[in-house]
Amino acid sequence: MTVFIASLFLPYTVNFHVENSRYRAVPPPPTAVNNAGVDSAPPHPNAGASLFEQNNPKPQQGLTPGATTDHERIFTSNPGQPEKEEAGYFALPTIPENAESQLLTESEGHSPAWGATTSLNQPKPQTLLSPSPSILKHQDPVMPNKDPAPKTPEAKPANPYLGVIKPEMFARKQSFSRADWTVETAEQGNGGLRNAVRSAKESGYLGELMWVGTVGMPTDALINYTRTEIAEKLEDEYDSLTVFVSDGDFDGHYTHFCKTILWPVFHYQIPDNPKSKAYEDHSWIYYVKLNQEFAERIAKNWKRGDSIWVQDYHLLLVPAMLRKMLPDAEIGFFLHIAFPSSEVFKCLAPRKELLEGILGANLIGFQTTEYCRHFLQTCSRILCVEATNEGIQMEDRFINVGTFPIGIDPTSWDKRRKAADVERWVDTISDRYQGKRLIVSRDKIDSVRGIRQKLLSYELFLNTYPEWADKVVLIQVATSTTEQPELEATISDIAMRINSNHSTLAHQPLVFLKQDLAFPQYLALITVADALMITSLREGMNLTSHEFVYCQDGSYGDKKYGSLILSEFTGSASVFGNHALLVNPWDYRQCAEAIHTALTRDEKKKKEVWEALHRAVLQNSTANWVKSFNETLTRVWNEQSSREIMAVPRLSTPRLIERYRQSTRRLMIVDYEGTLASWGSPRSIILTTPQRAITTLTELTDDPANIVYVMSSRMPEEMERLFRQVNHLGLIAENGCFVRKPDSDEWSNLADKHSIQKWKTAVSPILAYFKVRSEGSWVEERHCSLVFHHGSAEDRLSAGRLAAECADHINDACAGHGVHAIPVEGALIVETSSTNKSSAAAKVWKWSLEDSKQNEEVSKPDFLLIIGDNREDEPVFRWANKLEDAKAVDYAMTVTLGSRSTEARATLTQGVTGVLSCLQQLAAPAGTNSTQQ
Repeated sequence: MTVFIASLFLPYTVNFHVENSRYRAVPPPPTAVNNAGVDSAPPHPNAGASLFEQNNPKPQQGLTPGATTDHERIFTSNPGQPEKEEAGYFALPTIPENAESQLLTESEGHSPAWGATTSLNQPKPQTLLSPSPSILKHQDPVMPNKDPAPKTPEAKPANPYLGVIKPEMFARKQSFSRADWTVETAEQGNGGLRNAVRSAKESGYLGELMWVGTVGMPTDALINYTRTEIAEKLEDEYDSLTVFVSDGDFDGHYTHFCKTILWPVFHYQIPDNPKSKAYEDHSWIYYVKLNQEFAERIAKNWKRGDSIWVQDYHLLLVPAMLRKMLPDAEIGFFLHIAFPSSEVFKCLAPRKELLEGILGANLIGFQTTEYCRHFLQTCSRILCVEATNEGIQMEDRFINVGTFPIGIDPTSWDKRRKAADVERWVDTISDRYQGKRLIVSRDKIDSVRGIRQKLLSYELFLNTYPEWADKVVLIQVATSTTEQPELEATISDIAMRINSNHSTLAHQPLVFLKQDLAFPQYLALITVADALMITSLREGMNLTSHEFVYCQDGSYGDKKYGSLILSEFTGSASVFGNHALLVNPWDYRQCAEAIHTALTRDEKKKKEVWEALHRAVLQNSTANWVKSFNETLTRVWNEQSSREIMAVPRLSTPRLIERYRQSTRRLMIVDYEGTLASWGSPRSIILTTPQRAITTLTELTDDPANIVYVMSSRMPEEMERLFRQVNHLGLIAENGCFVRKPDSDEWSNLADKHSIQKWKTAVSPILAYFKVRSEGSWVEERHCSLVFHHGSAEDRLSAGRLAAECADHINDACAGHGVHAIPVEGALIVETSSTNKSSAAAKVWKWSLEDSKQNEEVSKPDFLLIIGDNREDEPVFRWANKLEDAKAVDYAMTVTLGSRSTEARATLTQGVTGVLSCLQQLAAPAGTNSTQQ
């Protein structure tokens, strides 16, 4: 079995060695690919620069604005090392002394923008077409840049450049197609996911796997032959299936839709400018196109028994696309970022398409319970489907939804921290800031990371507690972006103001680095820090906090048990709970006090808190995350597959008759609406039951060995009128709230009258509110339920949306009353959640056992038959199946008439006619001919 892991970026990319291949004539045949090593490259003019300079290009651009820079020079220059590191022009970042530690990837992405890498030699994106920023022109057609990837590997052309007309295109394709290349670790992508997969594979939790994704670089400059070469090498040697799309398609998908539309909305930053609207209309077609490419690539390589795991918001449509192509596939989806509330999500124009895309999966995973709940509410409101704590009930299938918080890989972190380069940086930073208290932060400069709020809080702390001004240093590492220059300018102004007001000749309270650090520097920094401060306005799961906690054990530095100041709006807040100093980033006073608390805690308290945080980190490791998700996916897929209507066999009537006649006492419970009789109008005044059903039930109840019950959603008085002609018949009314024994006039109320009246009083005004807004709708009051009928509304579409919103509101507001709202076709049923058809069936079963105990001549039932047709019958199917599995009854058969996924063990395809025919054959005397249904 192969596990396909679909992520936008592969863990690997390609580095082209253009300079040392300048005079190469043509690409070699596939059997003799010469992927030249880096040693043959000509030396760079700066060869011999230190490891730290190589890993921090252009250091002069990242210094704190308006401040003395001596305090931060150590992060951008060689700290007086005697040895020199020789490297070629095309050399990768220097491999640490411990080669195994190189396997670890940074969990939080701080990679350069797509097509803007500086450490690897790769093609640059061609000029891409963007929509007009004017709202008046946003619907103008935009012609995409089409350069489709090869669908099948093609043979080496006699002249690989034949047909290229543009001179600049010829030069670009010629240079990169002639060049040697090597496969390297990619800068782009989800580092936490890569670490998790690697850790799970090493732990034996993952077997054979195959990555699916793009190579993380522009590819229009490559001829088809070079692309094929790269794809073959990645598949054969790196277990990676490459998805090639044109630069224009990728830019439209990633830059315009994912980053401009989806990323802000999922982090509660609603785009409200004309440019966003233009980009949404323009880029949606590219989002769909790239998702389709992924789905087709996976479907082409999938084999029965394989599992598919789709990752993150870039590929929201892939699960549904795969479900259409591979109906029986085992598909999981995990969202690494936050999921917003329904009020925010519904601002997206393609909201319905995105939700339906995700719901193609068998299992949908989120980082926290909050995101999971938001998703369930959003599906309920927008798609008008039933949402339960376990997942989403669609018309034909059930989709499980769960919480699976990701973490870090402690084993790999231990290996990486032992490297000599990390140890040198620990010593360097400790010496430089000796006697100072260090607060560390590392974020991208964007609107959701909360850098502005953090600096304002730090400024307030320095103003409130001036005695700390010369004792504390905040080192803010901020990866610069080009999308929000206004925010970057604002942050720079705050940084200048802090240092202007609080700096001395000997001390600078803020070090603001507008560049990223090399990995060894980052590890050393969180090792020697006294506190880590994270003020994200919204974030799926901040793994920097996990890494900080793990590095604070004191194994590789003098400091330990540092405090964690954490935004309550991060997923990590749900993992660490109150053990971290949780703050609201918008509350500057609270953040300032949290800084003061972190700096003044005594050692005993720090150790106590750190130990609790450390336990949480170990419990939520990457290997456990992969294992938990994959095991759950396999389990729910097996459960869902067993419930698929195609997997449920037809009822064998001869076999049923045989077991019926072998039994001594039989319990039969049959649904009424849609099973014994076609569904009638809820407003029908004249209640009648077809004569054939009356006759069949009479024949069954005339046998003293039979106990027959009819269950329905109708009220008790209606059931009495419907079946007054049938003697010895038991009745179950209002979906299990009322039960009447055979030959009895008294109804047993299984629901609590007081609690029902209490929640009815609370729910009735809510239904009245939505009824007024749905012209033509009406509310029916039953003894134990309320039904909001909206199928006859003048605007059925609008009424359906209001009913979904009503269901979501009731399920949220009235959950404490033991009530839930279930959307069905044309209606919304509000009923008690503690009583259903299965509880009524259990009551009937208990009575039958009591009868056998009280009367020795009456045996307990050894034959159980349940027949139903809709979702409300699923609980009683489940109850009967468990009864047989527990050996409480010799034989139990559950039968459904529906075409949806079911827990019934057999199906009848002839509808009401098939049910009556089957029951008539059971009631017929022995020796009567029977036909298989």
